[in-house]
Amino acid sequence: MKKALIFTLVAVVSACQPQGSNEVNLYSARQEALMQPLLEAFTKETGIKVNVISGKADALLTRIKSEAGNSPADVLLTTDAGRLHRAKTADVFMPVESAILNSRIPSQYRDRDQQWFGLSVRARPILVTEAVPATPITRYEDLAKPELRGQICIRSSGNIYNQSLTASLLEQLGEAPTQAWAKALVSNFARQPQGGDRDQIRAAAAGQCSVVVANTYYLANMLASQDNSDDFAAASKMRVIWPNQNDRGAHVNVSGAGVLKAAPNKINAIKLIEFLVSDSAQRIYADVNFEYPIKENIELNQILNSWGKFKADNLNLSKLGDNNAASVKLMDRVGWK
Repeated sequence: MKKALIFTLVAVVSACQPQGSNEVNLYSARQEALMQPLLEAFTKETGIKVNVISGKADALLTRIKSEAGNSPADVLLTTDAGRLHRAKTADVFMPVESAILNSRIPSQYRDRDQQWFGLSVRARPILVTEAVPATPITRYEDLAKPELRGQICIRSSGNIYNQSLTASLLEQLGEAPTQAWAKALVSNFARQPQGGDRDQIRAAAAGQCSVVVANTYYLANMLASQDNSDDFAAASKMRVIWPNQNDRGAHVNVSGAGVLKAAPNKINAIKLIEFLVSDSAQRIYADVNFEYPIKENIELNQILNSWGKFKADNLNLSKLGDNNAASVKLMDRVGWK
């Protein structure tokens, strides 16, 4: 049955793609400089030219919806399972049955309906400064401790990364405990949420707080910065704490992609996504983007290695999208601005 399904999909895709097409059109919410090494490697290996339109995630999705069946886009690449879920809910993705993607991407990092696929893992642990917090921190739940009053810097509730962290807690703990946690967390803010993850690290280094929640690739980029000594100095003051290592594991998310229903080059679109989970592409993700590979046994760079191995939460990331609306409402109720 599965072989028949794959054959049918290939037949349909072949019929839809222009004969002799040697290009693929990518709408990317990732910075072009980060994606360029990956796309150049894909073109070198396959001979397929990648045409890129970069933009903000929500703006790209709005554009795809407005273009509808006339959209030239073949692939939407974006960050966070919550945003991938939004695209799926908007009904712009098509299901893809690929033996390569199924074998290389763990099931928790793929959409349950095969409409989007994680390409790199983004960990969101707890960072602490040299000024050791007043109480031990080993779990996300510890961020609610009253001893941390006025010590935590974190982005706003409008940030999708925080929405997904809260969505994961909703799934794991339930609504009442998660709301109590979020309310206590807000009471522990050192300042009103402002700026991005780098800004939280800078604030901690400046003594405005001692605890930060941030994605590791921001910290790694600051540590790798050769032309910004201030950012390097700020990042050097931070220590990574991998939360919940004795139970569910640290919260992780993905950058990912899906093939669009109206894609004029569907075969090449699938080839591009399959390439992005190849060993060579996964090494580029780790070396250039400072993200964790979606595949196991890919060599990490020195900075990622310096933080040690960690246990990641194996929650299926589709749940982050399922719980997004509820997490936003919860964060609003507790005054997380």
